Amino acid sequence: MRGRRPAGPEYVDQLDGTAQDKERLQAILETVGGQARLVEACDRVAVGESRFRQLREAALQGALDAIAPRPAGRPRQACSSEAERIRELEAALAEKDLELHAAQVRAEVALVLPRVVAGEVGPEKKTRRPSAKLRRRKPR
Repeated sequence: MRGRRPAGPEYVDQLDGTAQDKERLQAILETVGGQARLVEACDRVAVGESRFRQLREAALQGALDAIAPRPAGRPRQACSSEAERIRELEAALAEKDLELHAAQVRAEVALVLPRVVAGEVGPEKKTRRPSAKLRRRKPR
């Protein structure tokens, strides 16, 4: 096999953390990889078997959670109360702008068509009188 040999549990030495935490993680990785037995690892880190199993499960669950795919991009930030208040005021301003525009349109219509606004429709429509030909009666 060419290239570098895999680091294995020794890779833990390069990580940030206390010496005790590194020792525990190395013991966990050795038991998972089959390089050490559970009893040997428990003796090395000075914990009982049930506590070691809990530590191993927590470490593996943490590793699994850390490598789970996440949505791309920066996560949304929680809105502060000030930003929320600004958003509310902007929405109220937009509503007032719409009301102002509607009032201006009503004022224009009132200037152009005052009788429509006042409720006057105008004189009633007159019907035409029949033409002279139609008024003549047929002789009997």
